[in-house]
Amino acid sequence: MSYDDEAMYDTVREDSQQFPRSVLDRATTAKLQLENDYQASLQQAIERNQRLSDLEERLSTERCSEEKKNRQLQSLGRKESQYLRLRRTRLGLDDFVTVKVIGKGAFGEVRLVQACDTGKIYAMKTLRKSEMLKKDQLAHVKSERDILAESDSPWIVQLYFSFQDTSNLYLIMEFLPGGDLMTMLIKYDTFSEPVTQFYIGEIILALETIHQMGFIHRDIKPDNILIDRNGHVKLSDFGLSTGFHKTHDSQYYQKLMEGLSNNRSSIINLNNITRHEKIATWKRNRRGLAYSTVGTPDYIAPEIFLQTGYGKGCDFWSLGAIMFECLCGYPPFCSENPHDTYRKIMNWSESLEFPDDQPISPEAEDLIRRLMCDADVRLGINGIEEIKSHPFFYGFDWKSVRSNGVSPHVPQLTSITDTSYFPIDELDSIPEYITQYEEPESYEKDLAFVGYTFKRFDYLTRKDVI
Repeated sequence: MSYDDEAMYDTVREDSQQFPRSVLDRATTAKLQLENDYQASLQQAIERNQRLSDLEERLSTERCSEEKKNRQLQSLGRKESQYLRLRRTRLGLDDFVTVKVIGKGAFGEVRLVQACDTGKIYAMKTLRKSEMLKKDQLAHVKSERDILAESDSPWIVQLYFSFQDTSNLYLIMEFLPGGDLMTMLIKYDTFSEPVTQFYIGEIILALETIHQMGFIHRDIKPDNILIDRNGHVKLSDFGLSTGFHKTHDSQYYQKLMEGLSNNRSSIINLNNITRHEKIATWKRNRRGLAYSTVGTPDYIAPEIFLQTGYGKGCDFWSLGAIMFECLCGYPPFCSENPHDTYRKIMNWSESLEFPDDQPISPEAEDLIRRLMCDADVRLGINGIEEIKSHPFFYGFDWKSVRSNGVSPHVPQLTSITDTSYFPIDELDSIPEYITQYEEPESYEKDLAFVGYTFKRFDYLTRKDVI
């Protein structure tokens, strides 16, 4: 840079400091929005060329007439045009009608909605922007949106659109009418070993997909394992997911531990009682723990709390905790309060005990113990095939369980809006209509959520959209 350039740069910088903060914030927002729009347009062009290239390559290997090839190329062209129109369409809350509220969490809720134009049914997750800012959840919200947008796996809940308004963030996803694994466990108490093998095996395949994408879920628990209309599982709630290349998110877990120390209002007395009493007490309190801001630490690996670093093995620890609950009726470290659960997890070598009145096979106990152990010797850290080859999974169809396997629990649905597998009776207090607050103008909030909007290309031909 020359002397004149440096002088001009200093002059511009000095002049800019004379502008009001609101003007500078507007300029920064506009700059980020332009950069995001440019990157999105560039990525869209790359993906469009790749789709054309993939189709041409596939047609070149097929023995079909020129007429059929031209029809398929023209079909792709029409879909690309539809997608461009879809991208230009500004989606908003008015484009969807609430059918029922089907879930809630610490920062938002999930509704069954119907699109006004097509009549299609979706699950809409709503997150309040002000809560995301106040609770320092920005990175987690963006992480969830990015993973769902990037994924095209049958093991992960499908995201079709995301948009925002001045108050909220919205994720429009596929509706999975079978509910979640937590609700099933509350209903049935325990599963047999063949049923447990099915669900744990499918969760392993879902984790394999996440890890191949370069992410760790970090929040694997029955609440986040959804059941589709055919009874197969899909992972959801990726707000705590992180890439292997990212630094350890110690701030979040520090806040979690502080919350555990202070959250003693819901006492769960599980000492010196029978297994059936423990199951009954756990079931009564489980839903409240799922809805609370702190949540439950029952499935979190000890190395995450240590804040010294972790790997994909933390998801395998959670897998072991879920397997224990499937077979015994409660997670291995449930205690009087979440803080005591944390202490038991940190002292897992002495506190991991199997109930005498609920015998399980040696293979099942061995798998749980090899998943819930020190991180450096945990099964799966050298590759997920270590877990797949464990004797507990003898006879499991790893290659085609989703396409050919029959689920032990196929939801019996009466309509496309059947919510009988969701605990909707507990959600009466949530209003039917989403409140959009008139909040003061905040460019900090606008900056935080630039680039959140998403529309999926293959939504146009997706067959499993209801």
